[in-house]
Amino acid sequence: MLRDRDKGYGTINFLDISLDEYRPEENEGLDYKTVMGRMHAILSDGTVVTDVELYEAVGLRWVYAITKYEPVATIADTVYGVWAKYRLQITGRPSLEEVLEV
Repeated sequence: MLRDRDKGYGTINFLDISLDEYRPEENEGLDYKTVMGRMHAILSDGTVVTDVELYEAVGLRWVYAITKYEPVATIADTVYGVWAKYRLQITGRPSLEEVLEV
């Protein structure tokens, strides 16, 4: 969804971190474990954004804006944290710990 939204903006540099060619040192130091832990993106100006901040970068400022205010901020952060932690298992993939052991 973010990739499709970004077509009109061109602000996010999407990379496949699972490729052998991926180098954290070429990508603001973002290593595999960090990036798999929570959603990250590197904007075209080199700024690293995470989680719902990405929505602002693709013209969905209102989604990000409402998550800045309490109690929405706490709820959104908690919900996203749970999703980030368990999304691999929920989508039928091995846990991050299992992936990192390989």
